[in-house]
Amino acid sequence: VQLVESGGGLVQAGGSLRLSCKASGATYSYPCIGWFRQVQGNQRTGVAAIDAGNRVSYYNDSVEDRFTISQDITMHTVDLQMDSLKPEDTGMYFCAAGFLYACRRGRLSDYTYWGQGTQVTVS
Repeated sequence: VQLVESGGGLVQAGGSLRLSCKASGATYSYPCIGWFRQVQGNQRTGVAAIDAGNRVSYYNDSVEDRFTISQDITMHTVDLQMDSLKPEDTGMYFCAAGFLYACRRGRLSDYTYWGQGTQVTVS
């Protein structure tokens, strides 16, 4: 499975960005797609995840009501719409693929494949 993120950039507080994670390969084996944020020197933390099979979404409390995760099955993409951005949303954003339980448990170790990341900076 290969994952490629896109859509990061610099935005002012209160603005919006839309990140996209393009998946290829044996994606059917890894139905959970998650988005994680990493601030330099810190561990990656979960932002949102989606169970592609059952279309169930999960959100970190800090982004609920501001971020929306969605999937496009035909395009094999999982997008993260980020609205009302705050400076504390700044970081490198990674998407990752894992088995179904990865979505329920939310542990980094449950995810098998990772993208290279895309930088989001909120000023």
